[in-house]
Amino acid sequence: MTGFFASHCKRIVLVTAALCIAGAAPVIAQNTPSIPDFQSGNAGWVVANRDGLAQPPSGFGPTHADPAHPYIPNATFRIADVTSPNLKPWAAEAMRKSNEEVLAGKFPFTARSSCMPAGVPGFSLFVVEPVFFVQSPKEILIIYSGDQQVRRVWMNVPHSANPKPSWYGESVGHYEGDTLVVDTIGLNARTFLDNYRTPHTEKLHVIERYRLINEGRALENVIWVEDPDTFNQPWSAIQRYRKVQQGPMDEQVCAENTTDTGLFGNPVPQVKQPDF
Repeated sequence: MTGFFASHCKRIVLVTAALCIAGAAPVIAQNTPSIPDFQSGNAGWVVANRDGLAQPPSGFGPTHADPAHPYIPNATFRIADVTSPNLKPWAAEAMRKSNEEVLAGKFPFTARSSCMPAGVPGFSLFVVEPVFFVQSPKEILIIYSGDQQVRRVWMNVPHSANPKPSWYGESVGHYEGDTLVVDTIGLNARTFLDNYRTPHTEKLHVIERYRLINEGRALENVIWVEDPDTFNQPWSAIQRYRKVQQGPMDEQVCAENTTDTGLFGNPVPQVKQPDF
């Protein structure tokens, strides 16, 4: 009898445990945050901080204006503060020379002014026209509608061993609760990090964390930047977007007026023969 009761008690314990686990499953599922939805209703996202990337609460941040030459939108050009102790000497010198050229009358370069790819995190500095997200389980497209520049984020895969440097590099991503995390390497050195013309090398590594804030009315991108050949330490910045109900994305062409000097005095890139 003892063996009979012991055997049946063991079965009861196992069944009870199974029922408890089965009953808990819906609760666990309900408490798991859903992935963020950046695309419903043809939503577009327009940069809220048109002056550039915002400084982090602490630590090193992005380049900002020279106090002697404050930037005033639509009134002055951007002159970088090159005194940051985080800049390597070669980068500070390159920016100092660029400042001198702008103060002497040269129109300062921005990616948008000459229809060039902005790279990362420069993509987060495109203004006026909205950014759109197209989300799928395997790939996310981030599209700037100004001239349909596209970033591709491959989901839940590792980086390639040696990605060939390109304008927007190799981006891989995953979700962490309500946040889309995008990790980018393989960027060429032909872009600037910002509109203050901060350079970088091909060792640039950028991690972005996108999440909805203000009850879904705004989008925040917390950016982490590392380039040991340009900066002494990694730095971070913040960009925020406001939501606009744009409807279907309009076609906005940037490079139709390819004059000798280009838009705003910067040459628009052209090729002498097609590459296909």
